[in-house]
Amino acid sequence: MPQFKLKPFYWDHHRKEVDELSTRNCPCKMSQLPLKSPLASPVSEGTNSRVESLDNLSMDSFWLEVENIKQSTEAEQEECSLADVKTQEEGEAEAEWLQDAGLSDLLGDRASENDNIVLLSTLTKTQAAAVQRRLDTYSRSRRRKNKHPVRDVRDIFGVVSSEESAAEKKESSPDQLWHNLRTSNVQRTETQDYSCPVRNPGKEEVFNMDVAYSEQAAVLLKGSFLSESRKLKDGNALPKFKIPKGRLGVTRIGDLSAQDMKKIPTLALIELTALCDILGFELKRNKAPKLKTTEKRLFGVPLHTLLENDQKLLPNTKVPLLLQALLSCLEKRGLETEGILRVSGSQTRIKSLEQKLERDFYTGLFRWDEVHQNDVSGLLKRFIRELPAPLLTAEYLPAFAAVQSIPDLKQRLQALNLLILILPEPNRNTLKALLEFLSKVVARENNNKMNLWNVSTVMAPNLFMHKGLPNKIPEGKEKQLAEGAADVVRTMIHYQDLLWTVSSFLVGQVRKLNESNSKRYQFCDKRIKNLLRKIHADKDKVEKNQAEPSKIVKVHSSLLLKDSLEVHLNNATRAADVLRQFQKNLCQNGWNIVNTVNLLKCNNSMECTNLLLYEVGGNIGEHCLDPDTYLLDLYHINPHAEWIIKQNPSYPRMY
Repeated sequence: MPQFKLKPFYWDHHRKEVDELSTRNCPCKMSQLPLKSPLASPVSEGTNSRVESLDNLSMDSFWLEVENIKQSTEAEQEECSLADVKTQEEGEAEAEWLQDAGLSDLLGDRASENDNIVLLSTLTKTQAAAVQRRLDTYSRSRRRKNKHPVRDVRDIFGVVSSEESAAEKKESSPDQLWHNLRTSNVQRTETQDYSCPVRNPGKEEVFNMDVAYSEQAAVLLKGSFLSESRKLKDGNALPKFKIPKGRLGVTRIGDLSAQDMKKIPTLALIELTALCDILGFELKRNKAPKLKTTEKRLFGVPLHTLLENDQKLLPNTKVPLLLQALLSCLEKRGLETEGILRVSGSQTRIKSLEQKLERDFYTGLFRWDEVHQNDVSGLLKRFIRELPAPLLTAEYLPAFAAVQSIPDLKQRLQALNLLILILPEPNRNTLKALLEFLSKVVARENNNKMNLWNVSTVMAPNLFMHKGLPNKIPEGKEKQLAEGAADVVRTMIHYQDLLWTVSSFLVGQVRKLNESNSKRYQFCDKRIKNLLRKIHADKDKVEKNQAEPSKIVKVHSSLLLKDSLEVHLNNATRAADVLRQFQKNLCQNGWNIVNTVNLLKCNNSMECTNLLLYEVGGNIGEHCLDPDTYLLDLYHINPHAEWIIKQNPSYPRMY
């Protein structure tokens, strides 16, 4: 099947005059856009019109920002290179992918395949096919090199007879397997309609997170449900998406325990790859660069190092203290400033301020009230650019950049959602803090004259330009790719609440992984596709358990010394109802409370939003429940969990 090549785009640092920056002969270079495949031909015209519709949007801010960046780093060019990115040999990319996907044991002849089988048992058909294709490619490349024989997938899932083997060999070539998968998958889900009509900017559209994105894309591909794709000129005209709350509610990033969140990036990577396969894209990633050490304490320091140092001063810090200080200063004094972020401060002052921050920030002697707002915004952008690796990571910066090539907006959002889940936690938290601030800037547009597109064009070079990374682009593509980068930033700003959601299908896969840790599957299936056919025969079943329409459970509380709350569950009982019942009983019965000072109001009532209900144990580590979660449904899915009421961590502690 023809493939798109998803490759990064970067800008070089050749100097040009500012008055040339808004022309097509721009000073930056970006890597090649993927060629259109026949599969995508029905929407290629939509892609072109989507880019052309931006012609009226000024890109002057983008090119001026590029020039400012070049001027600020011109004297440091010899010092700012990362390790060279080497071309990977055939099979290397697949081997790295399998390792990152948690399937490294499939690469050798070690006998510890149980962990892989547990992971494979949770996959959908489209996800399993993505694994199969890369394992087959890796196996072929190794055999051609006449190296130590790698394990065949038949060795992992059972030995078959020679006749079966011959038939399987014919059937299971990557292209044939993929064709069979797409055909069977579409037949299986024909009755489900994930199509999205031509978008009406004023109407809310459903954003389905219950079914894997790749499964939805397979149905759309078969049915040719190709919606009109457009880039719009302002944030107010962007389509509105609504995540329908199922019976189990919506899970946000941060609702799951750290233990369960560690499983999400692996699952998200497999799903992203499956989605790209369906759309006809080949997911390309850079190797993680070897970072040079620095003697600095703030600028040019890896995020994880910054956080380690900051956590010694302030435990549980999730965003670097310097970034918090920069954003806080701008929120207090810069949001109303006309041209904030766009108007550049003095490069000489910014460099001097950087040196003062390195010396005085942790001592508390730095005087923020003496710094001009435009210089603070310059420091903010410099902090992002000076990170040793891009905030979007060197490995996945190409994928973020290439998202703009996906014609359909909903599928672009799906890809971005998965990419954000793949990011390391420090990068994801830092990116969220930045996007929340940028939203506040846009909200003050009437005063600061910075609308969503202005902010996006200014910030895109700071997120997508990075020193030392390859910079190749054919002539004539600069404007198109620059607009695409700005559009990706605009999408992340505008839809950040949606993007920071963990899809229900991923949460379901985490539950399956946790359940399987205590029991190992015994498989003798011939291929992964057969394995998935067996496991997912009962996929998406809802355990309604008609024989048990109600249930009495006990809810514990970390706020109480000894008492628990007995709750009668029925089909209408939600988490919010339990919290209200807890509040009522707490005030009426005078239960023993660890500390009542900040919990109870003066009128003897408690603020319900100060409390959260958690699902703990069973097939989940810890899960903060959506107030609209229907608890009887949750009980049927995880009957062995405990339910505990805790204080909302975003509220001040009670002690």
